[in-house]
Amino acid sequence: MTTPTRTLTGEVSEAEAIIGAKQGDDQCFEFLYSRHKKRVFSLCLRMTGSVEAAEDLTQEAFLLLFRKVATFRGDSAFSTWLHRLAVNVVLMHIRKRGLLEVSLEETQEPNDDGDAPRDFGKHDPILAGSIDRVVLESAIQTLAPGYRMIFVLHDIEGYEHCEIAEILGCSIGNSKSQLHKARTNLRSLLNVTCAERTRRKTPQKITNRQGVTLGKSVAASAA
Repeated sequence: MTTPTRTLTGEVSEAEAIIGAKQGDDQCFEFLYSRHKKRVFSLCLRMTGSVEAAEDLTQEAFLLLFRKVATFRGDSAFSTWLHRLAVNVVLMHIRKRGLLEVSLEETQEPNDDGDAPRDFGKHDPILAGSIDRVVLESAIQTLAPGYRMIFVLHDIEGYEHCEIAEILGCSIGNSKSQLHKARTNLRSLLNVTCAERTRRKTPQKITNRQGVTLGKSVAASAA
């Protein structure tokens, strides 16, 4: 089998690496690790909000992959299968440590008119179109674990509410409700951040001896 040598030269395909990894080839597994580790780490970090936990969970995810790669049948993309595996690793970690501060079994309340709850699972163009991705990522980390989990799975990883409900063991309605609350919290956090940035960028005004309001730079040159 020539796969290990080809792995070292970068010529192996992912499909070949998967076959090799199933046969116990360490270099093929290393190829898969190198190819997917950044995205798995990013997923773990978003879901836990902790760099240290994300590093540990990334390692756990790939150890689990090493044991379960032979069960991959190709029904879905390998990346999709791996990320579902990583999600399960993170969920096991969170359940073990009791980190879900927000109940996923929370009942949706009817609105003030006594009507059924609104459908909260729709696309949010404001959050989806956020230009400052760094600010958004930072805001996501401040969410309570339960809210963050739903937001990451739905709005970032692309899971449907029916899939999230199955993964987390909650109802579809609860998944939609938690997503709505996560988005509401994020909107508030982003609005505060934008307001703070605007305040910092606005030139401070001072008044000269003649009572004329000047920008700080003008006043400095006039002093």
